[in-house]
Amino acid sequence: MTEKRTPGSPRGERLVTTAVLVIGTGGSGLRAAIEAAEQGVDVVAVGKRPRQDAHTSLAAGGINAALGTMDPADTWQQHAADTIKESYLLADPRTVQIVAQGAEEGIRDLERYGMNFAREADGRISQRFFGAHTFRRTAFAGDYTGLEIQRTLVDRAEELRIPILDTVYITRLLVDDGTVFGAYGFDLLDGTRYLIRADAVILAAGGHNRIWRRTSSRRDENTGDSFRLAVEAGGRIRDPELVQFHPSGIIEPEDAAGTLISEAARGEGGVLRNALGERFMERYDPERMELSTRDRVALAAFTEIAEGRGTPRGGVWLDVSHLPRETIMSRLPRVYQTMLELQMRDITKEPMEIAPTAHYSMGGVWVHPEDHRTDVDGLYAIGEASSGLHGANRLGGNSLIELLVFGRIVGRAAASRARDIEAPRRSAAAVEQARSEIDALLAADGPENVRALQRAIRDTMTAHAGVVRDEEGLRAGLAELDAIEARMRAVGIHPDLAGFQDLAHAFDLRSSALAARATLEAALERRETRGCHNRRDYPELDPALQVNLVWSPGTGVVREAIPPVPEEIAALMREVDTTGKLVE
Repeated sequence: MTEKRTPGSPRGERLVTTAVLVIGTGGSGLRAAIEAAEQGVDVVAVGKRPRQDAHTSLAAGGINAALGTMDPADTWQQHAADTIKESYLLADPRTVQIVAQGAEEGIRDLERYGMNFAREADGRISQRFFGAHTFRRTAFAGDYTGLEIQRTLVDRAEELRIPILDTVYITRLLVDDGTVFGAYGFDLLDGTRYLIRADAVILAAGGHNRIWRRTSSRRDENTGDSFRLAVEAGGRIRDPELVQFHPSGIIEPEDAAGTLISEAARGEGGVLRNALGERFMERYDPERMELSTRDRVALAAFTEIAEGRGTPRGGVWLDVSHLPRETIMSRLPRVYQTMLELQMRDITKEPMEIAPTAHYSMGGVWVHPEDHRTDVDGLYAIGEASSGLHGANRLGGNSLIELLVFGRIVGRAAASRARDIEAPRRSAAAVEQARSEIDALLAADGPENVRALQRAIRDTMTAHAGVVRDEEGLRAGLAELDAIEARMRAVGIHPDLAGFQDLAHAFDLRSSALAARATLEAALERRETRGCHNRRDYPELDPALQVNLVWSPGTGVVREAIPPVPEEIAALMREVDTTGKLVE
C-alpha cells in the first residue's frame, strides 16, 4: 500500500494505492485479504466497524464441514445434498459443490492460523448436529465460534502486516466504462476523505437485515451497503426477498431486542413452549422437533404468537433449565452470560423469552459461482454480500464455512487479476462524482432527520415484509417506501464534535431504501410459499418459481434459471416435507 495526499484534491483527502482492496473486515473480508497477501500482492482492507467487532464475531453455533470425525459416513456430497434440499431447490448447485468440497480445507486453514476448536478426548475436532443436517458436521468453539474465527483471522492478518483501515466508510465504488478501479469514502471520526485506487475490489460489506425493526444485527451494520455499492457500480441483486428470520431473538431490553440466542441451545436439547406450556414443535415438525430447520421453527413461533398462544410480550419460551448445569456452562457459556448481563436471568433455572428476528440475507449481489466475480469487471462479492449458496433456507453453520471457502478462492482470483493488469483504469469524472456526492450531503440542511427515516423503513419492512407476506401488504409497503424516498430529498446532515456518524447514517439510509425496494419488488414477484418466504395469499410451493429472482433498478425483477443438480448429489436428497408448515 502507498499513501499520500493528492494534489488539487479537497483538503485532507488521502490517496491510497493498492493491488487489491477489500471492503469489509468481517470473516469473509479478512480471509480474502489474507489469501491475497499470501499470494504476494499488496492488499488493503477497510471497515466501518473496528476489526475485532465485525458482525462475524456474533456468530455463535458453529461451522460446517464433512470431516467425518463423529460420523465417518458423512461426505461432501451429503453436505451438498442437505444444503440444496433445505434451500428448497433455489441454491446454485455449482456454488454448493464448491463450498462442500472446499469445507475441510477451510477448517484446516483455521487450524493452521491457530484456531481453538472444541475437541474430543482423543484430539479429534468435535462435531454436533445442527437442524436438518444428516450427520454431525458442525464444528465449534463453545457457543462463540464466530468470535473465535474473527480473532483467528485478525491475528493472521496482523502477522502478515495487512493494512486495515478501521472506521473508514466507503460511499461509492469508482468505475470507468464498466471496470472498477477503486473506491471513495471518509473517516467516521474526523471526516478525512479517502481516494483508494485498486486493480481489484472485493465487496464483503454484509447483508441487509438491519432494515427490519427486530434484527440480530447491531445498530449500524447490515444496512444494505453491499447492495447499493454494487448496484450503483452496475451490478445486480439476486433473491433479495429470501431473508432468514432466526427463531430465537430476545425481546427485552428494547435496546437489545433481536440479540440472538444461539441455535446451539436447541441443538443441546433446549425445548420450545408456548404460553400454555405446550411443546408446540410437535404440531409443525414432529419428527425433528426443535432440531427442525430455521424457517420452520421461526414460522412455528410466529404462528403460535399470531394465533394468541404467545407470551404477553409477544414471544415464546425456550427452556434449557432441565439440562445439567455443567452442560450449559461448557456448551452454552455465551448464552448464559448474555442473559445474565441483559436480563439478570439464570438460564440454568428459568426459560428465555424469544421471538423470530431478521437474521440473514440469503440473497445478495449476483456473482458467478466459480470465482464470485460480479457484472462489474474487477469487482467481486463474498460472504453475506453475495448470493447463490443458501436459496430459500440457509442451514445453520453454512455461512461461516462459506466465508472461509470463497474468501480463499476470491482472494486468489483478485490477486491474479491484479497481477495481470497492464494499464490500470482511471476516471477523473468518477472521482469527482464521489466527491460531489459527499459535498452535497454535507451541505444539506433540510428538515428531515435521517435516523427517523431509517426507523420509518424498518417499520414498513416489519409491517409488510416480515415472516408472513401478502400482495396487499407488499404493495402498501412499496407505497410507503415511495413516500419515504420523497422525504429523503429533504434531509439535513449535521456532523459534530463526536464525528461524522450523521453523514454515515445518510448513506446507510440510501442503502436501506434501495435494499427495501429490491426486497419488496422481488417478494411481490415470488407468488408462492417456499422456505423463508411465506405468502399468506399463495400458501403452496409453485414449481414454476423454482428460479432465482434477479433485481436491478433499470429492469426490475427478472427470472433466472437454476442449473440442474448433479446426479451424485441428487441421489442423496430426500423430498422436503412441508407437513404442518402453517402459513398463518
